[in-house]
Amino acid sequence: MTGPALRYRAALTASAALFLALASAGEADAADCVLERQGEGRVAAVVDARGFRLDDGREIRLAGIERAGTEAASGRAALSAIITGRDVTLHGEDDTPDRYGRQSAFVFVTGSEQSVQSELLRRGEALVSSDISDKNCAAALSAAEGVARNAKLGIWASSTAIKNTESPGDILATIGHFTVVEGKVLSVRQAGAMTYLNFGRNWTRDFAATISRRIIPAFESAGLGPKSLENRRIRVRGVVSSRGGPRIELLRVGQIEVVGGK
Repeated sequence: MTGPALRYRAALTASAALFLALASAGEADAADCVLERQGEGRVAAVVDARGFRLDDGREIRLAGIERAGTEAASGRAALSAIITGRDVTLHGEDDTPDRYGRQSAFVFVTGSEQSVQSELLRRGEALVSSDISDKNCAAALSAAEGVARNAKLGIWASSTAIKNTESPGDILATIGHFTVVEGKVLSVRQAGAMTYLNFGRNWTRDFAATISRRIIPAFESAGLGPKSLENRRIRVRGVVSSRGGPRIELLRVGQIEVVGGK
């Protein structure tokens, strides 16, 4: 095959790959959190990186995402650019306000089929939460986060966006924040009602993820039984605490992603 023919074939292959990627993204957007409509309104002001106020006084909390990193200003600016002064529709399973009077919802700018949450994720200005019950929503938001991660946008432009379990000090610096951590599970140990996924040998210093005995059946049903994770590389997400070393408590299956074999 000649040089021009090879180049033409390579171009076709690249175009096909791009088409498939765009088609996949389109499928994810089409099924982007299609939940019951829970209201509408015009955005009057952005409160923070995950919340805003409508012109009728209602305060809305974006469901399904968490603030990316420890810097709030960037996320707030990104949300403001997307929704300030815009008409939006609210979707969700329940419109009951939380104890702070905020309504949690998946939000769509009128006329758009892509949620505000997906747009923030695609810009690398948010992280997928672990408490999404709707499978279509979870898949759409995870795909959006993956787009930003692969393109190194927003938070993903930094090599430390995903914390390495071999650097527990870096994880400790994010105490109280929703964080993504990756590493190899070196051992699985049970102590009383708690199971520990240990990523290091020193329990007073190294990172560990914990699972309460009462919710282990849910992890086993999903093929993520604690013992099956030993010697595997996984990614966990959640709020970092400190009990000796840094910890993330695993309350839902969605907090674990297996990223490597044994």
